[in-house]
Amino acid sequence: MSLTVNAKTYTSDSMQKDSAGYAGPANTLSVKDYIKLTRVAPKPTALLSGVGRTDAKLTRTLTLTGALTPAHDSILDIAISVPVGAASADIDSMLNDFGAFLASATFKTHVKSQTVIF
Repeated sequence: MSLTVNAKTYTSDSMQKDSAGYAGPANTLSVKDYIKLTRVAPKPTALLSGVGRTDAKLTRTLTLTGALTPAHDSILDIAISVPVGAASADIDSMLNDFGAFLASATFKTHVKSQTVIF
């Protein structure tokens, strides 16, 4: 299996019970371009049906300018918790809203400037 992300194809690299890793087109022994998807199944209690947890992590080695080292890994890690019984439309709405926020100039400024936007 493969993933297509922003016109880049990530190829299945490792599979385990609750995780899958995908190597990107720039991935080598010394350069990382890797996506890992994980999940934790819901654990119901007497009061709650449980919460499913998923995680998507992109690790990419970046070339650095004016730094002590010429390259270092950058990591984008998104964790999502969804209660059992949530409507599919509500999940779609949450993902669409946050996806738009991730692509926004405001979020990019937040990441690049390393400051909290007020």
